[in-house]
Amino acid sequence: MTPAAVVTAVGSALPPGSVSNRELTARLDTTDEWIRSRTGITRRRIAGADQSTADLAVRAATRTLTSSEPEHVEALVVATTTPDRCCPATAPAVATRLGLTGTPAYDLAAGCTGFLYALATGAGLIAAGTARTVLVIGADRLASLPHPDDRTTVPLFGDGAGAVLLRRGSTDEPGALGPVVVGSDGTGADLIRAEHPGALHMDGAAVFRHAVDRMATASRQAVTAAGWDLADIDRLVPHQANSRITSFVARQLDVPEDRCLSNVADVGNTGAASIPLLLDHASSDSRLKPGHRTLLTAFGAGLTWGALTLTWPDLAPRPPYGRSPT
Repeated sequence: MTPAAVVTAVGSALPPGSVSNRELTARLDTTDEWIRSRTGITRRRIAGADQSTADLAVRAATRTLTSSEPEHVEALVVATTTPDRCCPATAPAVATRLGLTGTPAYDLAAGCTGFLYALATGAGLIAAGTARTVLVIGADRLASLPHPDDRTTVPLFGDGAGAVLLRRGSTDEPGALGPVVVGSDGTGADLIRAEHPGALHMDGAAVFRHAVDRMATASRQAVTAAGWDLADIDRLVPHQANSRITSFVARQLDVPEDRCLSNVADVGNTGAASIPLLLDHASSDSRLKPGHRTLLTAFGAGLTWGALTLTWPDLAPRPPYGRSPT
């Protein structure tokens, strides 16, 4: 039997800086009501100039590893759209800072779907026998991508990181990842693009339509592949692009609002960090509990999309989310 990848720990990190809608309206031609009604966002966390993607990734990973105390991490994957440099990759530096010098480590770029792609990659490493434990990190500083005067994109994005530790296990264990559904469509590459920081372009209306359709379709496929029905879903964990996309996806899947998790109001769209951040926040405050049948789904630049299922495991206690252990 092919071994499964099992979630054994989760952690996250947020930069200390916070920017509210009211602060944005002081310099942008917009209002708090306009931002909240269209995005559901009230504030976002912004990394300082001295805080890199690697810094956020290391904080999230440290918290994850402290809560689980694994004997050894045998591979590390960092999903990010905002690596610290074009070359070399961010992951080897993160691995070294975690004391994992010599461990295979690499970046993966799949936009806001990056974390799900990275989970699929980690599961593949475990299934192939390449690694028994894989640390998967989503880390992004998306707030650096929009032009600072763009009232349509600046309010959307925040910075952060989240991580999970996967270990070799069996498919019938709580925490075992179900079949991963992922896809892409390069004909939509120009719908979300950034040639360099400060030059983000996004066709909001087209992105909205694609996001709802692709996330709902992938979710149905993942649920069917797992042998579940949509009515079995206890918790929907969607990429936190904005609250309207989340609501439309939930309606498409007939998932009640009280089963749909969100933290976008407080952190904004954090890209590849979005889903692991939400997993950590929701499990910390008991919105996500052991035994909950959970569906993860995301959509991002590329275009990319994905979904997978798992039954949430009973994880070890950990420090309050967003803080590094001392």
